[in-house]
Amino acid sequence: MKKKKIIGVLLVFIIPFMLVFVANYSIKRNAVNKTFSNSSEIKKNKVGLVLGTAKILKNGRVNLYFKYRIQATVALYKKGKIDFILVSGDNGNKNYDEPTDFKNELIKKGIPSNRIFLDYAGFRTLDSVVRAKEIFGQTSVTIISQKFHNERAIFLAEKNGIKAIGFNAKGPNWKIWVKS
Repeated sequence: MKKKKIIGVLLVFIIPFMLVFVANYSIKRNAVNKTFSNSSEIKKNKVGLVLGTAKILKNGRVNLYFKYRIQATVALYKKGKIDFILVSGDNGNKNYDEPTDFKNELIKKGIPSNRIFLDYAGFRTLDSVVRAKEIFGQTSVTIISQKFHNERAIFLAEKNGIKAIGFNAKGPNWKIWVKS
């Protein structure tokens, strides 16, 4: 009886771990040759879909994910790799508005406001990619976020009939960031 109990406990922990591992492997494999870190290597798409995140962290610091997504978006726009920007993010209450924060920062960096469109209901990555197609009529996009996020977003986009590539924004250097 003890042996069955041990096997049961092991299965409860091993099966979920294996499912996560297989899902993550499938997502990464699907994104091979679809994510780019160099703006010279990426093909042009009419629309860049920027996935939202908070501008300021709870500790008052600027969120480096936000900062680097802004930099990546500006680089693509200025190199002519995207013509329009769709910012999708959370606007769940009046004191929290990811899309508008992105728009304001992009305008400060020289992108015309008439080139920026906002999706206030991008609460999850899935929402952002599905709404890009269903609400904003896009069937091909360049997703702009960090690599791990782009891989997942490309997988979700393709499962929903959207041709997607990803432009990898720089990610935080945690060793330096944690020390400061």
